[in-house]
Amino acid sequence: MLSETHARTRGLADLPPVHSDSLIALIGMVNADPRPDKIDVGVGVFRDGAGNTPILSVIKDAEARLLATQKTKAYLGSAGDKRFAELLRPILLGEHAGDDRIAGLQTPGGCGALRLGFELLAAANRQARVFIGSPTWPNHPPIVHAVGLTAVDYPFYERGQGVIRFEDMLAAFRSGEPGDIALLHGCCHNPTGAELDEGQWRQVRDVVVERGLVPFVDIAYQGFGRGLDEDAFGLRLLLDSCDEMIVAQSCDKNFSVYRDRVGSLWIKSGSPETTAKAMGHVFQIAREMWSMPPDHGAASVRIVLDDPELKARWLVELAGMRDRINAVRQRIAAADPRLAYIGRQYGMFSMLPLSKEQVLKLRTDEAIYMAESGRFNVVGMGDDQIDRFTAAVIGAMAS
Repeated sequence: MLSETHARTRGLADLPPVHSDSLIALIGMVNADPRPDKIDVGVGVFRDGAGNTPILSVIKDAEARLLATQKTKAYLGSAGDKRFAELLRPILLGEHAGDDRIAGLQTPGGCGALRLGFELLAAANRQARVFIGSPTWPNHPPIVHAVGLTAVDYPFYERGQGVIRFEDMLAAFRSGEPGDIALLHGCCHNPTGAELDEGQWRQVRDVVVERGLVPFVDIAYQGFGRGLDEDAFGLRLLLDSCDEMIVAQSCDKNFSVYRDRVGSLWIKSGSPETTAKAMGHVFQIAREMWSMPPDHGAASVRIVLDDPELKARWLVELAGMRDRINAVRQRIAAADPRLAYIGRQYGMFSMLPLSKEQVLKLRTDEAIYMAESGRFNVVGMGDDQIDRFTAAVIGAMAS
């Protein structure tokens, strides 16, 4: 009898093995490499000319003010810091900031916003399909699968030419049914660096509206491409025309608060009443997953945005990060005609025309670490490492 009971019982030992996230595994490889001249362009954090990921001076000042003035660490509620979300509205939404059909709340990073948004969409329509361009950020497909929705992959990028496969993208969206979801990168596409121009955004908008798709915009790098408003062009264009829309936003990058996990989720529907009902579901789902989002990072960002002097200084520091990204891109692009496309792209990431074998050889021979796909962080290295990096890449392309 005991043996029969045991045979019917499954436990932790019966779990299948998990395939580790390749980028997380890459961090471990870098840490284990003792070579002092190693270059890590795999991890997705901004580094300055000295190769450091600094804490912005305005965040330092905001944290000091928070330490001096915060009187309690009692719960804020599932919406988190409401003033934080209120101050983000004009930065993210622009001329749509006053639209009462749009509501937002704080989340644990952009990843938390993505999961929360897809949980809401799955609750509303289990039959919805999610159109995802390939390649995309590694966490997009697992989140879609985790909420029980079906992912439809389409080719987004032509690595050999460094260009978007735009007609394939439009063809995929034209095959969609009303209620299907178009997952879109707001700017600074991760992992390719290739983003839609204004004309392409308009064509995407037209197809999305024509087919009745729900756009889900992931905007994690606003301000890292051309500027805050310029980088939000596509998002705001869709808001002009779409009654239903989801936006996952992150402050982790443009405020350099990676480990504090500062993000927000935004919902738009056809009426304030429908949005309020949807937000009721959002709060319930958030309660089931993390209950309350962490406060410190969002409070620091809120202090910066709520003070005109601090906000002005943040814009200067943000411009400095953006200028470095674009300057390093131009430096790499000038090293070889085959890398010229990197200078026409935006954001922290691009994909090199390297095979998996060439990438692995760079790790072994040169202590240069990047994803096996050739995706690399343009500003993952200090200024003194750029020439060695480009020389090694050019050598690998010739092998």
